[in-house]
Amino acid sequence: MKIPTRFLVVAACLAATSVYADDFHGFDPAKFDGSMLSADALKAMVADASKVTPPKNGTKYSIGFANLQRDIAFGVLVEKGIQANADAAGIDLVIADNRLDGPTALANAKSFAERKVDYVIEFQTDANFGQTVMDVFKADGTKVTAIDIPMPGASFFGVNNPKSGFMGGSYLATAAAKQFGADVNNGYLVIGALPQSGVIPRMRTDGQRAGFLSLTKDFPADHIIEIDTKNTLQESYTQMNNVLGRIPPGAPIMIIAINDQATMGMLQAVRAAGRVDQAIAVGNGADEAEALATDPKLVAATGSFPGSYGNYLIPIALSSLAGKEVPEATFVTHQMVTKSNICKFYKEFECAGEADGYTFPEAQFATYLSDLKKQDWLKGYEAILPQQ
Repeated sequence: MKIPTRFLVVAACLAATSVYADDFHGFDPAKFDGSMLSADALKAMVADASKVTPPKNGTKYSIGFANLQRDIAFGVLVEKGIQANADAAGIDLVIADNRLDGPTALANAKSFAERKVDYVIEFQTDANFGQTVMDVFKADGTKVTAIDIPMPGASFFGVNNPKSGFMGGSYLATAAAKQFGADVNNGYLVIGALPQSGVIPRMRTDGQRAGFLSLTKDFPADHIIEIDTKNTLQESYTQMNNVLGRIPPGAPIMIIAINDQATMGMLQAVRAAGRVDQAIAVGNGADEAEALATDPKLVAATGSFPGSYGNYLIPIALSSLAGKEVPEATFVTHQMVTKSNICKFYKEFECAGEADGYTFPEAQFATYLSDLKKQDWLKGYEAILPQQ
């Protein structure tokens, strides 16, 4: 699948504690459009960084990348983008697979330390192991950028969780109202969560719930079901199958989840139960483009464009090695990807149908974000909340 590289626009977190000092060979997170830098620019970054932080092996930089899981679509796209940037820069990329598992992530971290990599990019899902993994890198002064799930002492890159969730939830509410009309409030909202990864995915799934409820007035609280997806399609299928018996025959089933794979697993369970005509789903990530283009029940996904992550992550690493100040958090700017606009992001698929007319509910989101910042469960995570 072709990786879309020019449609990702990323905005730096506006935290007062992290202001990027200057442009570094075309890279300024506050202004960067997400397009891959030229090989010449990346190699110039390496040359300047090497003067400040010489490679540990005395010859060339090696950067460790611990992927979330190498055989899922999102992880594949992230890895390809990082590899392309590393190759262009003349950097050795040492790749490990965290396998969605904390102990495995810790073993990979120890391996990186033994191999004396110069920088680490961590995609690690188990929040309980974040400190332990970071202790390994702290011991030898190796700097780290964490993807999507923050780790103490690492810079953060990834999803704007409250906003991406709110976008997806409000889109689902709009689409469900069109499909089910007044019968929406007789339906059930099923949210595929990821509790093992702590606060960050909760920001996303709570945002999904809030976005849906912001446009679906008087929706019954006892018609909202949350399942633990374990971040896999199979577990999402199993848990969705388990809760279908709680949803009365004929009731609308509205599905949203932490990522596209979980959404697809939930939708497959509904299809296997013969109830797909009653269902509608919205994904998160837009990395399962074929399903988004062809499955009539997967009506949209909040796009994160993981194939372009490397366009930021390698320059962030090189900026840090060059002694530049990097943002505490850098966020993806999301867009809703639908059947009517998918060809703009994935040229191998045709756009179908007319634009849906969806408009992001800015006022409702601003109210939600203001309330979110007052929540005790977010203490310590203020720097990775969007400012607006």
